[in-house]
Order: sequence, then structure tokens, then C-alpha cells
Amino acid sequence: MRPLEKTIAIRDRRFLLRVETSNESPDYRKYEDLREEIWGYPDDHMSSTRNMMCENVFHEGGSLFIGAFAESEAGGFEIDGPHLVGFCYGFVGVRDKAIGFRDPRNLRFYAQYAGVRTAFQSYGLGILLKEYQREMVLDLLGVSTIICTYDPLTGVNAHRNVHHFGMGVLEYRVATYGEYGGLLNRPDVPTDRFLMSWDLERTGGRPGYDLEAALAAPATIRAGSRRIPGKSGELELEVVEGTVPGAAGDVLLVRTPLDFYRMLQETDVPDAGVSRIPLDWRMATREVFQALFARGFRVVDFLKARPGLAANHYVLARGVPQGR
Repeated sequence: MRPLEKTIAIRDRRFLLRVETSNESPDYRKYEDLREEIWGYPDDHMSSTRNMMCENVFHEGGSLFIGAFAESEAGGFEIDGPHLVGFCYGFVGVRDKAIGFRDPRNLRFYAQYAGVRTAFQSYGLGILLKEYQREMVLDLLGVSTIICTYDPLTGVNAHRNVHHFGMGVLEYRVATYGEYGGLLNRPDVPTDRFLMSWDLERTGGRPGYDLEAALAAPATIRAGSRRIPGKSGELELEVVEGTVPGAAGDVLLVRTPLDFYRMLQETDVPDAGVSRIPLDWRMATREVFQALFARGFRVVDFLKARPGLAANHYVLARGVPQGR
């Protein structure tokens, strides 16, 4: 078995990545406190601390808690709430209910939460936590597939899940969580999600594709920019102008906002013309993704905006096996 903790140095700081093994229920409170700080939605919460302790794989369950702790100013690591700066959590489940737990190949790990405090989001801890989760799920649990959901409009998650880790999109789910508020969602914007699959034993890179052909193909989302009175002041945001779900080509791009989280927050104002901007993005991308998936397209990459590419884009291509 791999060690259950490791120390990493990132620029001027040191962090401890650590699997939680405590048999004291109060030790689990720090995960719920951090979840609430990041998501800001008390109606959605983790189990009670007693239940979290019991469901830990080191006790009676099949859950895995991993925390990232910042080194204290005095040196060394304190395993407490104030020093917990990120965490990930998930549990073991089954793919085919008829097979259940009878065949280890039917097992998969559902990664439910992963988050990092705002002040520490520039250290790349989100990717490091997921990489350590991968190690532990493979070595400690013996499970080779992780599944998760995420909002396809959030570029930071798309870049991590699709571009960095090479996860495959299994399906597009409409309004997965119903009305969901807080800091990262809005009740008036449906909680559509991609269901993702991460083959932890897969080797090799993502499928190849012709980027030049994708750039030359018709746009599936037509978008412009608009100056709007946002919650914190005037700013320029991307707005949807139209969709072309039937665009021709074998490799196509689907545009998404540069910062959907900021868009949700800044457009949360009484002006209906402004507040519906993220809803327009949701409905337009839903239409395009569903149409392209029905036509046999699959997500093969995610490209962040850069010189020569003015916006975030998914790359979709035909003939790619589902889930890769």
C-alpha cells in the first residue's frame, strides 16, 4: 500500500496531502465547513460527522476523504480546520446493478466533492488532489474507474477533467440537481452536467484531431460581447447570439464562457435582460451538445482561450468511442 500522506512544495509554500483515517467524528467537521465555505449553499451538505466517520473506508464504509493542509507559520503541519485548504471526497459504487459487488470489474468510484479555498487556488492544488485521489483509488481500493459530474460551462473544471486528465463524457444530463444556489450555482440556471468517466489505467494521450479543420468549420455557438451593469460594476461579458447545431464538419468547436462562475455572480441582478445571460448560455450549449452527441460526435479536448483563440472551446469529433 502507498503511504497515506505526502508533502509537496509549490513555490513558497508546503502542503500535506493526507488520507483521513480518524475514528473521532469531530475530525470530520472540517470537511463540511470547507465545503460550505467554497459552495456557500447550506441546503446542500455532507453527512453528519458521525456518518462521515462510519462511511470512511478505514471504518465501516467505502468512502475516501483526502485533505490538503497548508504548513503552519511555525513550521510543520496541523491537521485541523484552519489549515485545511482543499479536499476531495467520494465513494465506491457499482456500474451494473444486476452484477452488484460480485465482480470487482463492476466497481467504480464516484468522486462527489473537490474544492480549494479561494486564497489557495493559484497553487494547482485541485489537480494535485485529484492525482493523489487517483493513486489512492487504484492502490488502496483497487478500483480502476472514477466517475464524476461537472458543469460543462465551467472552464476550470473542463480543462482539468477533459484536457489534463483525458476523462471521457458519458452523457449530457439535464437539470441534474434541480434548483441549486450558492456561490457556484443559481436557482434560475438549470444544473446541467456532464457525466464523466476516468479510466485510471489508460495509457497514451487523447485521440488526435485536426485543429485547423475545427477552426475552419462553422461555429456551433455564435457569440459576441456586451457591456453590462454587473453586480460589482460595469463589465464586458460574452453573450449568445445564435446556435448552429447542424454545423457541417467532422471536427467542430463548441464555445463556452471564459469565466462562467463570474458570469453567474455578476449577472445576479434585477435587470432580466442581464440576469438571463448565463441562462442563454445554458440553453444554447444544451441544444448544441445534445444535437452533436446524437449525430455521433464525442468530446475529445478542451481548449482554453489563448492568442489566436479568443474564447474557451470544446473540441468534438466523430467516430470516437463513448467514454474513450
